[in-house]
Amino acid sequence: MSQLPTSLRPHLLNADNFTPAARTPWGGRRIAQLKAGLGLARELTEQPIGEAWELSFGPELPSRTSDGMWLRDLVSSDRERYLGREAQHGASALLVKLLDAEDDLSVQIHPAVDDPKNAAEETGKPECWYVVAHEPGAGVYLGLQPGVNAEQMRRALAASDDVSKLLRFEPVTPGDFFLLPPGLPHAVGRGVTLVEPQYVAPGKKAVTLRYWDWNRRYDSQGRCDPQGKARELHVERALDVTEWEKSSDAGWLARQRTAAGAADLAGSAECTVLCGPEASARVRSPFLRAARLSGNGGVQLPDWGSIRGLTVIDGTLRLTGTFGELLVPRGSTAALPAGLTGLGCELERGHAILSSVVA
Repeated sequence: MSQLPTSLRPHLLNADNFTPAARTPWGGRRIAQLKAGLGLARELTEQPIGEAWELSFGPELPSRTSDGMWLRDLVSSDRERYLGREAQHGASALLVKLLDAEDDLSVQIHPAVDDPKNAAEETGKPECWYVVAHEPGAGVYLGLQPGVNAEQMRRALAASDDVSKLLRFEPVTPGDFFLLPPGLPHAVGRGVTLVEPQYVAPGKKAVTLRYWDWNRRYDSQGRCDPQGKARELHVERALDVTEWEKSSDAGWLARQRTAAGAADLAGSAECTVLCGPEASARVRSPFLRAARLSGNGGVQLPDWGSIRGLTVIDGTLRLTGTFGELLVPRGSTAALPAGLTGLGCELERGHAILSSVVA
């Protein structure tokens, strides 16, 4: 175990924090391809990978730094400077994942963070999606068709109908960004790879309610098997937390997304704020912040007052400051302390997502 740091600096995080294949039977090959230059063990990358938990404070799949320290232990050495406005909690609400879907994910919904039906140890989970890559015709399921109500959805679920017919399907292109507020039914469609920043209150378990899982069944290893068992659904609670009017309102749904376009790797360096509480953000959120870095040259990273995750999708990024320099290669994520302000970043055909929570 490395010694606690004596000065504030960014830290590369372990690049192989993958969910077990049995838990994500829909996983694909793009995460392994993205991390191909990082020297990961072959046995970790030769099987499909559904999720990489790039930055995580929770007990389920916690992050380590590249030199072996648990991220939670690292920030406890200097909570004020690492966590900023989140210091009182001892950890950050930020969870950043890479997600790659070779098959459709289950249709899900999350309650509000302060939903009175959440147990004492539970929290809702606001999240967002930034599309990295997709297969032709791929998309996401987001919201409901006009007029769909709770009784119509309940009948379809009880009859094992094709519930996707009641949902809005949105074709995607690289650079598309979606905010998923509480109460919005959603599912990542097959052939989509994305970065997924999430808000999970420290010390709490995020509540994910499944509406429907495409009538699939699974064996004990998590593989699809018509003779296996269906995953647990949470139909009544899911119906209860659904925002029925908003979820079928085309205008409201349009305000939850923005199309940033494919990253221009050959152009001049840019920092585009995709999400946040400010009026200047493309999508407004009281919980999450996200910005895209792209191109060549130098930019200054936003100082958001909380720990930030920098996830590199293409090229290389070199962080510079009073600590010196840190190279963040393709497929890596770095944790950037809140107190490390005025942080410079040099991009070389770079493409990355910077994320944080609103604290």
